[in-house]
Amino acid sequence: MIAREKLNLFKQKFGPAINRADLTGENRVFVFVEPSALKSVCEHIFRDLDARYVIGIAVDDRPYSGTFLAAHDFAFDRDNILCSVLAHLPADDPRVDSISGVVPAANWAEREMHDLVGLEVVGHPYPKRLVVPDGWPQGVYPLRKDFAWNQAPEGFDEHQEFKFDEPPPGCTVVPFGPFHPTLDEPAHFRLYVEGEFVRGCEYRGFMVHRGIEKLAESVLGYNDIPVMAERICGICGCVHSVTYVQAVESAAGLRPPPRAEFLRTIMLELERLHSHLLWVGLAGHVLGFDTLFMQCFRIREPVMWIAEKITGNRKTYGLCVVGGVRRDLSSELEVELGQVLDRLETQWRTVLGAVLKDRNIRKRTAGVGVADASLVKETGLVGPLARAAGVAIDCRRDHPYAAYGQLDFDVITAGEGDVWSRLVVRAKEVLESIKIIRQCLAKLEDGPIGLKIEDELPVGRLGLSSVEAPRGEAHHFVITGENNRPRRWRVRAPTYQNLQGVPTMIKDQRLADMTISLASIDPCFSCTDRLETIELATGRARSWSHEELIRLARSRQG
Repeated sequence: MIAREKLNLFKQKFGPAINRADLTGENRVFVFVEPSALKSVCEHIFRDLDARYVIGIAVDDRPYSGTFLAAHDFAFDRDNILCSVLAHLPADDPRVDSISGVVPAANWAEREMHDLVGLEVVGHPYPKRLVVPDGWPQGVYPLRKDFAWNQAPEGFDEHQEFKFDEPPPGCTVVPFGPFHPTLDEPAHFRLYVEGEFVRGCEYRGFMVHRGIEKLAESVLGYNDIPVMAERICGICGCVHSVTYVQAVESAAGLRPPPRAEFLRTIMLELERLHSHLLWVGLAGHVLGFDTLFMQCFRIREPVMWIAEKITGNRKTYGLCVVGGVRRDLSSELEVELGQVLDRLETQWRTVLGAVLKDRNIRKRTAGVGVADASLVKETGLVGPLARAAGVAIDCRRDHPYAAYGQLDFDVITAGEGDVWSRLVVRAKEVLESIKIIRQCLAKLEDGPIGLKIEDELPVGRLGLSSVEAPRGEAHHFVITGENNRPRRWRVRAPTYQNLQGVPTMIKDQRLADMTISLASIDPCFSCTDRLETIELATGRARSWSHEELIRLARSRQG
């Protein structure tokens, strides 16, 4: 077993520093180490063993073990192994050495560990707030167990402004966001511009953090969470639903029936189809090629219709439960889905041929927003962003889940790492998704679509799950808990890692290339609940607080 071989290597190198190790199945490894050894173990895994960094997790485990927990997840893609390195930290002094100096991809995750759980990450190269706003009171950590899910912290200053860094000498500050014509959601890139060229930037996001992980551990049940997970992302809803239930199933030792796994695969690939068609169209729109935009959306619409016929909804499918799926696929819809795929393939091959031969699109995107293989490694970039740099990672092949282990498909790569390469990867992946769904329909056999789970799920088990979203790997970490809900659920969407590569991608590029460079990672930000109004009579602008909006809405009722 390769996983056991990896574990033996850890033991040989670090010996007494390893307190405990668990192998759950053949491809999940959990290694508990001394806090003082966490950095050296992670450096060894990332550098010497060439694993890919996935995410860091902080857990308030005081009610159960009397400690806090710090964890870093890695992927051994060539060996089909997901590995979590964990350390218990004392409740009265939750300090842990930063690994960002040796694993740069952990930068944001470690800042979030401090923001939300209050771990002191010693030696972090940039210990600035990431998630909580500047007005959030010091010493208050929302993901600690003694902070209620509906609690409003005392001392919160909603008028406190975010303090950006000083721009480099000779540079002008150009704000890109938080509200921008090409951004559907709020995010702020503070660009440092010299002439026409971007010399650096600072990012500020997380403007409306929705607290889904807190809700999951506080008020929702195991099978309520998939419905909320679908609303993490407006495009990758099914992805997050599947990723979550698989993490719980991994922790609890459950395996859904084969038919359920094929149905999950079909819906995941339908989601990939409509996402890639959407992105190629929007890329055309950003580039001023609206004919491509309209053709993509015309071709995409039947995909949305068939998704609605199968699940009852165009987008949020409500498909998954722990142990299976809610809805089956009728024989009539199997036939209709096959017909939709036939028409889609014919039409898309025509569009694809035209796009790949279009010299104007290529000139506008070649050499723009470059993310090479070394940046992919250092910052943990995933999905088309990585594959466009020649890094052939794909969770469907590397960490098979659902029915992917029984299917044949190609991992599409390109070599230049620029916007053009990302366009090529996504456009060609459409044909692979069609191939995958056809295989699923051919291999779909009769049988149950879910497990009968009569007993409570075991408590205190660890689960990891990775699913290849259209944007890249979505990863969920779960610790099962009491009261029919997890103790801890950590979600890492692909954009979380990919955004960390943007400053390098746009550095020394023209300002005019910022929009398509950012759009090429297909970013997904949270929605906003603040607004600005303009009084038409005076032209005066005003921002409304959350409380003012509630009072205004109530005053207009009736």
